[in-house]
Amino acid sequence: QVQLVESGGGLVQAGDSLRLSCAASERTFSMYAMGWFRQAPGKEREFVATINWSGGSTSYADSVKGRFTISRDNAKNTGYLQMNSLKPADTAVYYCTTGNWGTTRWVAAYWGQGTQVTVSS
Repeated sequence: QVQLVESGGGLVQAGDSLRLSCAASERTFSMYAMGWFRQAPGKEREFVATINWSGGSTSYADSVKGRFTISRDNAKNTGYLQMNSLKPADTAVYYCTTGNWGTTRWVAAYWGQGTQVTVSS
């Protein structure tokens, strides 16, 4: 059982930056792709970004492309999401996940508990 613990969320102003971290409890973290999803109040959880096991391949939602960067350090069992030029529309609970892409959807192995990101205008 891999535990994922997110940190780095908070309250910021539009245009600011935040860096989220996702610490995994097991070294098997490096065997999985990982990603970040988010859920705003009253909305479904949505894809933000994913990265493959080696860090050599990434994908982003159109809404964050060019502003967010996903990365990972397998030696530290940790993944990251650097968020720049934040907008109020980015306000959500951000969840770390490990798993892999299926044919059309993310197939999660594990989810973290989430960290709140609030962007004020």
